[in-house]
Amino acid sequence: MKKLMNKINFAIVAAMVSSPAFAVVNDKAICTLLADLRGVFRMLQTFCFIGAAFFIAGWAWDFISKGKAEMKDIKDKGTGLLVGFILLFSVGLILRFLLSASGQSYLGCPELLNW
Repeated sequence: MKKLMNKINFAIVAAMVSSPAFAVVNDKAICTLLADLRGVFRMLQTFCFIGAAFFIAGWAWDFISKGKAEMKDIKDKGTGLLVGFILLFSVGLILRFLLSASGQSYLGCPELLNW
């Protein structure tokens, strides 16, 4: 599972790094990329929001099941979970912006506005 996640992360980074190069070569290449991968982007957006919800729910359930919150637990687990939640939620928001009408008009893709 860890190897699979590393490969997926590498593919995402490669797509993010190469998209500005596509934009320089062809003005409509980013529009084509968004059109071709819109299902993947929507699925990633959904997974990001669900993952962020599970981060917070797991953290809350841990404190509810113990019946009390100790400062040591908050320092050890809370910071990492909060950073993970913020990262997942922000990636979901960025993907939501890219798939929205304002994001696509910002990128100059008016033909993709009627998804």
